[in-house]
Amino acid sequence: MLCISSVSALETEGSQNALSPGESYLLSVWHHRLYLYSAAALLFGVWFLLKVALNKKSFSKDVGPLVSKAVKRSEGSDAVVHLSGVKIFYGSQTGTAKGFAKELSEEVKTLGIPAEVIDIKDYDPDDRLSDECTNMSVCVFLVATYTDGTPTVNAEWFCKWLEEASTDFRYGKTYLKGLRYAVFGLGNSVYVGHYNTVGKNVDKWLWMLSGLRIMTRGEGDCNVVKSRHGNIQADFLAWKVKFLTRLQALAKGEKKSCSRNSKNGSSCKNKKKEQEEDEAAPVPQDNSSEEDLMESSSDEEESGLQDEKTSGSVVDMEDLGNIMNSVKRAKSKEEGGDGLMVKLSKVNGLKKIEDEAERREMITPALRKALTKQGYKLIGSHSGVKLCRWTKSMLRGRGGCYKHTFYGIESHRCMETTPSLACANKCVFCWRHNTNPVGTEWRWKMDPAEKILEDALEKHQTMIRQFRGVPGVKPERYEEGLAVKHCALSLVGEPIMYPEINTFIRLLHTHHISSFLVTNAQFPEEIRSLVPVTQLYVSVDASTKDSLKRIDRPLFKDFWPRFLDSLRALGEKRQRTVYRLTLVKAWNVEEMQAYSELISLGQPDFIEVKGVTYCGDSPASTLTMANVPWHQEVVTFVQELADMLPQYEIACEHEHSNCLLIAHTKFKVEGEWWTWIDYERFQELVQAQEESGGQQGFSALDYMAKTPSWALFGATEQGFDPVDTRFQRRNKTKDISGC
Repeated sequence: MLCISSVSALETEGSQNALSPGESYLLSVWHHRLYLYSAAALLFGVWFLLKVALNKKSFSKDVGPLVSKAVKRSEGSDAVVHLSGVKIFYGSQTGTAKGFAKELSEEVKTLGIPAEVIDIKDYDPDDRLSDECTNMSVCVFLVATYTDGTPTVNAEWFCKWLEEASTDFRYGKTYLKGLRYAVFGLGNSVYVGHYNTVGKNVDKWLWMLSGLRIMTRGEGDCNVVKSRHGNIQADFLAWKVKFLTRLQALAKGEKKSCSRNSKNGSSCKNKKKEQEEDEAAPVPQDNSSEEDLMESSSDEEESGLQDEKTSGSVVDMEDLGNIMNSVKRAKSKEEGGDGLMVKLSKVNGLKKIEDEAERREMITPALRKALTKQGYKLIGSHSGVKLCRWTKSMLRGRGGCYKHTFYGIESHRCMETTPSLACANKCVFCWRHNTNPVGTEWRWKMDPAEKILEDALEKHQTMIRQFRGVPGVKPERYEEGLAVKHCALSLVGEPIMYPEINTFIRLLHTHHISSFLVTNAQFPEEIRSLVPVTQLYVSVDASTKDSLKRIDRPLFKDFWPRFLDSLRALGEKRQRTVYRLTLVKAWNVEEMQAYSELISLGQPDFIEVKGVTYCGDSPASTLTMANVPWHQEVVTFVQELADMLPQYEIACEHEHSNCLLIAHTKFKVEGEWWTWIDYERFQELVQAQEESGGQQGFSALDYMAKTPSWALFGATEQGFDPVDTRFQRRNKTKDISGC
């Protein structure tokens, strides 16, 4: 085999040597033809790829401008359709919601979006609301909650229609499908069980009719203590910023919207983004506590707890130790008595009970502006003083108030003040038009009693000095007026709410200033713990539970038991006590028997019966001049009431104030009335009691004084001091301020 292979190779080599060069080249090509085929395929592939790339580039140049134009045209047409405008509906009683609506309208217009403000009473939802589903507008509802969770007067019909439509099969569940809306409710959390009820209901009813909620419902709180941002104006501002951001997103065509699974408006698809914004923004601490007497429906619980559930319901294991250490530190601090309390909240976080430095001020900037405009001289963060019109009158020798007639005070030496502008009622006849804050307990920053009295005296004297040289002002009374002798704690609000009220009263007596304190009969324990005052009043504005609720509009749910217990507490006092009855025609003048029963409960020394004073139109009250009784009507009422009270008789009258005094017969000595007060004797008795540590007591009979004949009921003077000259105003607005 080896020999054969060698011979074959030699033959081949020999044959090649015999070929010409051309033949040799061709033979070589043939032998390497596989390499040639591969090179040709590679070249063809490169050529093909270059061809495809060039064609693609050419296609892009030709079609690109057309696509771009189409996109721009599409974007332009969508911008018109996305948002045609904003309609802002308001339901307002005092004008706050209306003001917010106008403010929001201006902000929306600055974005280049049309906006319209609509009084909800002028809008017919049956004919027009369904049109909002197709015109690409956004409807905003700013609605306030009024008494007992009812809508405001101008929103009554709209809410009634909406509620009925939401459950009426004739409309159907998709009646408002396509309606884009947002709701901001205005309320006050001190009204237990009714906070922002109207806003929640409007939001719910719109949702039930398939309305599309564009953002979470906002809630403004007039209660500065529990308001998330400090006051209702700040609450609205925070909501408004989010709304305008959402509006801009809608105008650009973003289609994110709230989930239809949320009935109460507290959950949205973009909730996470909003929470991140909330966390990034500094938010004042919520000062609400577990002890708050708040009732809530299921909707309220869902909306109230939603933020807590979504903000941090899961705690990492590495954070758990920090939380427990914080709890231990808080507990040790609490045991150490530093006054700072911390407790666990409903979620796995810590909830701190605010100390004094963290509490909010009672007077917000908006409230300060309103009260200052009304003539109040504000003191610190929760007190005020104002010059009574009877003080001005007596400086001129034109007569004093009914307290001068009934009890002998010198009206030009009386300072009308209060250490607490807050009140637990919102009476329909409140002459302050309910501009003062409300609350059921003290949750604000507190000023010391010494500072309040010092500033009150200074501001009062400053107002008196303005009368120096005024024509008609008697020089001797001007000088006397600079030295305050009486203090009427009845300016506004509930003075007894002030935690240091006893200290304040003692300071008054130290300055030899008598004290006349008025309370609204909602704080029985505070009445019991009150130190002796010159005269203690309880306002008895109605004699039945229903009428009291209708007239006083109290904040406490247990207002009637509190009212009755306050009367019992008054009966336990040994110093002078007074029932203060305000007659409102067609409201409470026909409850004679019920009044007599209340009088027997508290056994007051005196009963003042006064016709209500009309203070002008107020959106917070439906009171009119028709509710003001004539003086003769008040006299008739008092005579009938006195006939039902065996131990009481009519003692005095002040016709100018439309007021009469019924007194207990123990103040009628040997046929003569002793309703006036011996103020010097009272100061001696108070001082003796203080020095004895409370062991040496005294009663109302120990500091009474004889009543002058001109002050008695039936006298020709009708309670006007003959020393002064009566002045009749003609064709001028009557000044109705004063106590």
